[in-house]
Amino acid sequence: MIADHQTPPFFKRGLPASARLTIYMVFSFALLVADLRLHYLEPLRQGVAILTYPLQIAAATPAEFVRKTSDYFSGLISLQRENSRLKAHQLGVASRILLNEQLRQENENLRGLLQMQAQTPVSATAAEILFSARDPFSRKVVLNKGGRQMIEPGSPVVDPAGVIGQVTRVYPLHAEVTLLSDKDQAIPVVVERSGLRAVMFGTGNGLMELRYLAANADVHPGDRILTSGLDGVYVPGLPVATILKVGRDNAESFARILCRPIGTVERTGAVLVLARASGRLERPEDESADDTQRSSVGRVRKPVTSRPAEAASAPAVATTSAPREKQVP
Repeated sequence: MIADHQTPPFFKRGLPASARLTIYMVFSFALLVADLRLHYLEPLRQGVAILTYPLQIAAATPAEFVRKTSDYFSGLISLQRENSRLKAHQLGVASRILLNEQLRQENENLRGLLQMQAQTPVSATAAEILFSARDPFSRKVVLNKGGRQMIEPGSPVVDPAGVIGQVTRVYPLHAEVTLLSDKDQAIPVVVERSGLRAVMFGTGNGLMELRYLAANADVHPGDRILTSGLDGVYVPGLPVATILKVGRDNAESFARILCRPIGTVERTGAVLVLARASGRLERPEDESADDTQRSSVGRVRKPVTSRPAEAASAPAVATTSAPREKQVP
């Protein structure tokens, strides 16, 4: 039988732990100094980094995913809050801008009405357009002033730009205005540039037609049309329309002239109701006092009034003709 041989306890013992620690520390310090001076471990370090990079990415991916997910949702919530705040601020700014624009337009409209009132020699009453009349075959609007505010039928109605129509019906608290573009409306006018007089009629489709002008009349697109005042209703010189198109046909006696109203009743709410022109045109006086006048039977007779010289000689004629009448029998 083979006997087991064991190593004697003397040979099992190595260096003490403190000696090994000292050797390792010295060796490590030597390697650190050598690497600091010679950089001989740099290739090894790079190789190890390349080999361990996938492991680092794999180890850092869950934490990075969690961090990015948290940042995404927190950023989304903050963006939603910021978006809501900006929308509320934008709505407030937009409402203020709309209010300021409305106030600006009303201010300009009222300034225009004041200028128009200063230019007209008749009294005027301010009114506001409530709504358009519910008649599809006419163009009418309703004002918020009526008979209690001394509004009379036939009164002209103007806005800051010009004439828009005429009061046709008056109720106690409101009045109805027929626009110039209504097919039953007519107004005597004059062309501002050439001074030609004519009558303007509404067409019913928002435009107006200038009638009774010859085909070769001196009118051109863009000419402004004013009231002539011949009807005794509209004061002269109020803007009415602008010539839009002139149709000339030699086969017809009159030109076909379409005009666009200057009044902006669709874009304004405040108007002026003017009083009717105070007087009609007076009949011109005779050029001289001794013009002949025709009697009812068509004969020409001398005027009743005589000159001072004729009056002085009249008694002498009478005294000479008296004795002749006595000698006749």
